[in-house]
Amino acid sequence: MKTALTIAGSDSSGGAGIQADLKTMTVNGVYAMSAVTALTAQNTTGVKDILEVPPAFLKTQLDCIFSDIPPDAVKTGMVSSAELIAAISEKLRQYGAKNVVVDPVMVATSGSRLLREDAVDALKDQLLPLATVITPNIPEAELLSGLSITSPAEMESAAAAIGQQYGCAVLLKGGHRVNDANDLLWQKSGSRWFQGHRIDNPNTHGTGCTLSSAIAANLAKGFSLESSVERAKSYLSGALGAMLNLGHGAGPMDHAFDIKAEYRTEAAE
Repeated sequence: MKTALTIAGSDSSGGAGIQADLKTMTVNGVYAMSAVTALTAQNTTGVKDILEVPPAFLKTQLDCIFSDIPPDAVKTGMVSSAELIAAISEKLRQYGAKNVVVDPVMVATSGSRLLREDAVDALKDQLLPLATVITPNIPEAELLSGLSITSPAEMESAAAAIGQQYGCAVLLKGGHRVNDANDLLWQKSGSRWFQGHRIDNPNTHGTGCTLSSAIAANLAKGFSLESSVERAKSYLSGALGAMLNLGHGAGPMDHAFDIKAEYRTEAAE
């Protein structure tokens, strides 16, 4: 079985963070591992408190994983400090990590900044250049590119600017400000739009974690980046379409093990 690693924070409610990542990777047929960057006290209504792990401890987690079960793909999620970003970047370079999917959790969909300025700079300077693909939402893409995004054409310009600056592929996720659910994949070889339709489901906590983890899982299994994105979007649509409601805003991964029978079959094989 192929392996995948998530480097992210813990979500005590299970709908996002490493819990969503581990569920997603497992259902998508890979052996899932985690290195925890922070503990959070949260539920579907919001984050109550955060306790970061020391950078040295994060390095030790990564040493243990890479020295024993080298991952075929790595996904990073929210990392809240420059010191933790530096620790991750150091270890990804040291072990020559491959198929690195960076979900640059910098700005919430609401527009609220989630990282301090020094952490944003560390993300840009140290982590993004190591990525195979990054998966920003529109506010994050605006911050990375310095461009305003209000149309599909501006999505294309921003994705190209980001990809050229950091030397990686870019999956720029659409949103209410531009389109319903159409995402743009930019690569040096060209761009491709992935069409989607917005599912009327208020339970969207953890969708970004789920999408990036599904991409990583499929990259680990040897699918191309385009195929990995296509499969991940199909998987996420199935999760949202399940319409499970566990609470005020339960995430799509809370119904992970009841959808997409083909993924369970593939995992068994």
